Formats: sequence, structure tokens, C-alpha cells
Amino acid sequence: MRLTKLPRFLLLLLLLASPFARADNHYPLVLVHGFMGWGRQELLGFKYWGGLEDLQEALNQAGYPAHTGVVGPFASNWDRACELYAYIKGGAVDYGQAHAAMYGHKRYGRTFTGLYPDWGAADGGGPMRKIHLIGHSQGGQTVRVLTALLEQGAAAEQAATPALELSPLFQGGKSWVHSVTTLASPHDGASIAVGIDTLLPFVRTTLLGLAALVGVQPDQLPYDFKLDQWGLRREPGESLLAYLTRVENSPIWQSRDISAWDLSPDGAQELNGKFPAQPDVYYFSWATSATFPIWPSHHHVPIPTMLPQLWASALLIGAYSRYEPGHVTIDARWWENDGLVNTRSMAGPTLNSPDRIAPWRDPPQRGLWNDQGVLSGWDHMDIVGIGTLHDVRNWYLRLARTLADLPP
Repeated sequence: MRLTKLPRFLLLLLLLASPFARADNHYPLVLVHGFMGWGRQELLGFKYWGGLEDLQEALNQAGYPAHTGVVGPFASNWDRACELYAYIKGGAVDYGQAHAAMYGHKRYGRTFTGLYPDWGAADGGGPMRKIHLIGHSQGGQTVRVLTALLEQGAAAEQAATPALELSPLFQGGKSWVHSVTTLASPHDGASIAVGIDTLLPFVRTTLLGLAALVGVQPDQLPYDFKLDQWGLRREPGESLLAYLTRVENSPIWQSRDISAWDLSPDGAQELNGKFPAQPDVYYFSWATSATFPIWPSHHHVPIPTMLPQLWASALLIGAYSRYEPGHVTIDARWWENDGLVNTRSMAGPTLNSPDRIAPWRDPPQRGLWNDQGVLSGWDHMDIVGIGTLHDVRNWYLRLARTLADLPP
């Protein structure tokens, strides 16, 4: 009898070790890039998620269905949420009739076939098809906005738009997101974005750095600014640097419907009040830190392994303070950073936010931020696998396992 039962026992062990054996849900993962991010087909195959290693395919090969979302690298989080919705579900981007009129740009954007057209549909009469959203940097703000819009809708759009023309995104009542995970995200903004005078030079320097990473001249960099709604398309024959200059000189940067505003502490404070955590969604946050304080000023400076392209911004953030009436105070608590985002901003929204943040515990709780703590020694790009010495592939596999284990 023991001999006949042993193979069954071994079979059970094998099943338990398989990727989906213990999974409580099979929802796909959607990876959402941050400020200045790019899609899988851009930058000559150099991946935002993994650099020279393809993290999306690593997840798929391990049995965790994964997709990469693509949104405007300089767009506001509202616009990016609208783009992400269309990119996942399929169809034309609808920025909203009221929103487009308020900010003076086009209502409709690009049309997409959809990463997951069945998103939100019933699975053969059974459970709804949901997704896990994973956002890096500004992508964390974007997935928060998308999740809140799906569930609470947009009253201004409902009031301004005939029912037959209203995007499903603005209708509300859609519990289509099972979890939100944010990685090094500026929930309370980033001090590097306090003004255009600091942000736009960073954009130019970063584009030059991307060209060097990919191994091409700047004007040969296949980079898409995706500012169609503002009428800022790159002209035939226009060099990248000439196009960048035209974008830099555009009045869009004075708008509050642009990334520069949402990424600033003042803009993040406004965003936080509008898009709270939803009670039926799991929220997880990971913070990163790659600086240390120096004596006697206690300003923060980069650790030696930080990506060299981030040193200048790390030094700026590590010493910047602001005490101005009518603006978010930035003091020494903001100095620790990962080269681009202040570490204190990453656990979850606190400025003007009703959200709760709690240290991670098992089982995690819905409707609040399950704070996973700080990855010390990880800079802003380490956590997406660019220029890193860390084992990012296995880190993402462990994250996918955690999300798959969540009760449906």
C-alpha cells in the first residue's frame, strides 16, 4: 500500500510546486512605466522593464501572464489613465469631453487593439476578469487614478456628455482591478519637479543618456513623445533635439494637465484628494533608497553604485528645502532619495489623502496601503532592471507569486 501511495504523494508535491498550483487568482499583470518611459517596440528593443533582460517574458515563461502598458511619457496622470484604459481594453482614447474642454486639448487620441479586450467581462459566466496593475515611478500615480476612475467614475464627464457618448471609463461601478502595486512612486510628489527649471533640463539630459545606453546618436533615438492631444507631433525630417526644443518651449508646461504638475508636491497633493484608495482593491508599495547623509549638514549624497545619470538629481534632491506659504513644505525628511524620487513619498499618499498606510503583514488588507518597506541600496532604475547589480528577475517572480496568492 505504501508503494502505491508514494507516487501520488510525489505528484501532489509537483503540483504544489507548479506556478499556478497555489494561485488563488489567475489575473494577468500589467506593467506601467513612469515619467519618460517607453514601450516594448521603442528604443531598438531596450526594455523599460528589464533593460537588456525582458522582465515581461521572464514572468510569462514562469507562468504569470504579463503585459506592458504604454502611455504618454510626459502626460498628466488623468490623460495617462485614459490612455492606459484604451491600451488594455482596446478602442480610441477618450480624454473626456469636460476634461478636454477645460484644458484645451483634443478629446480623442490614438486607437489601440487592446492588450486584454476581455478585461471586465465575466469568465464563462463565472468570476470577472480582473488585472493586477504594477506601476513604476509616475506609473504608480497613473494606476491609482485609473483604478479610482473605474470604480467611482467622473461626475463632470457624466454631466457634460450625452449618455451614448460617455466613455465606460467615466461611468463608474467597475471593480476591474484586483491589486495595485507601486514601485518607487512619488505619491506625494518629487522635489525635482518643483519647477520647470529643474525638470526640463533633467528631461534633456535623460534623453541624451538613453541614446548613449542604446548606442545611437541622439537624433537617431526612436523615442515617441506621444503628445498627440496637444498637437505636438514630430514633423517629417525634424531632428529629435529640434523636436525636444519645440516641446520645451510649448505652453503645455504651464498647464495643470501635464506630468510636471502631477509630479510636483503641490500637484500630488491635489491629485491625492481626488483619487483615493478603493475599498475592494489590494494596494502594495515598495520604496527605494540609494543615498546616505553626510556630516555635518545631513544632506544626502549618492551611494557609489547609483546609476551615474542620477547623481546630479540625487544631489539636488538630497539638499533641497522649501518653506513657502501656500506650498507643500519640503524639509530634511525629503532628502533621502533613490536618485529621482524622495523616499518619504513612496509608501503611499499622505498629503491631502484619506488613505491609510500600514506596515506589511500577512494576510494583506484591502483598501489600504500595505507598505513593504524600503529597498536600501536600490536606485530609481534598479527596481526596473536598468543598470542594476540586483537580482531583479527573481524579485519580480516573488512579487508575481504574492499577487497570484491573493484571494479572488
